[in-house]
Amino acid sequence: MIGKLVVLAAGGTGGHLFPAQALAETLVKRGFRVHLMTDERVRDYGKSFPAEKTHVVPSASPSLKRPLGLLKLFRGYRAAKAILKIENPVAVVGFGGYPSFPPIYAAAALGIPSAVHEQNAVLGRANKMLSSKVNAVAASFASMVGLPEEARTKLVLTGNPVRAVALKEKAAPYPSGPMFNLLVFGGSQGAKFFSDFIPSVFAEMPEGLRKKIVLTQQCRDEDLVRVRAAYVELGIAADLQAFFSDMPQRIAGSHLVISRSGASTIAELGVIGRPAIMVPLPHAIDNDQLRNAQSFAGVGAGWVCPQNELEPQAFAELLARLIGDAAGLKKASESALSHGKPDAAERLADVVENIIAHKKAA
Repeated sequence: MIGKLVVLAAGGTGGHLFPAQALAETLVKRGFRVHLMTDERVRDYGKSFPAEKTHVVPSASPSLKRPLGLLKLFRGYRAAKAILKIENPVAVVGFGGYPSFPPIYAAAALGIPSAVHEQNAVLGRANKMLSSKVNAVAASFASMVGLPEEARTKLVLTGNPVRAVALKEKAAPYPSGPMFNLLVFGGSQGAKFFSDFIPSVFAEMPEGLRKKIVLTQQCRDEDLVRVRAAYVELGIAADLQAFFSDMPQRIAGSHLVISRSGASTIAELGVIGRPAIMVPLPHAIDNDQLRNAQSFAGVGAGWVCPQNELEPQAFAELLARLIGDAAGLKKASESALSHGKPDAAERLADVVENIIAHKKAA
């Protein structure tokens, strides 16, 4: 087929696949062909991925304490190596998660140029182990924790690519009007926590302020009925769904977001330009969400609220203060734009073309 092939390797969750999808969209526009190498979870998250082929390869966490996992990784490496020999790509790009191990190691063994992209402000364990094997390490944040000293010469700041559907809302005008549009979401674990916590926050607010709020909130299916009933009793206009397919448009239509602080969330908030109260996922091994949130808040774009410190009345007071400070929120939305990198996919595509060019010149 016409066009040079690039293989993208990513764990099969949205956090890894969404930036990989954004790069794929950009590479296709530049005339490349794209294949995806991932794990079984891609069936849930990869339906719109613009890949000619999707290769599911075995993977597992590399640990000497789990010999069966190491055996599975070796099987994945052999499978990836066989695929790469047949497909003959000009580059392989990993996006973290253990499914990126076999393809990157296979690329290194075959002398194929490779790179890894880190979505978070902390270098993930998989990318940290792969950093010695690749030609470039692409970073989403200007300051990244955990990069080995020997890999610093490979570091390139690109930002975290966002999908075309989010780029359509780039720098969306900040909403105006008498009502206050509040958006609450947070993935499966975040949705559960917010379903339990946010109704208790609104219960602490004066009735007049509650009636000013137009709420959009992600809830788990099993929580929808009870949360909806709570908001009816509190007199809050609420659109509750388990999944929003138009999340970037929902972000653009909001005055303020309450969310977790995963890498893709921070990237889309920055590109669209919306302030956020961020409740990082607690107990994360690398504390990556906390550092993501601190980076976003550090430019004046949001507020970090550790989950174990939250109390309904204090949170209600914070929310009331922000709702009453339209000028402050608008300024925070402008600060969010300063954190975003809408050209991240283009920058990352440049990295891919550079490692290909260096291979040719060698």
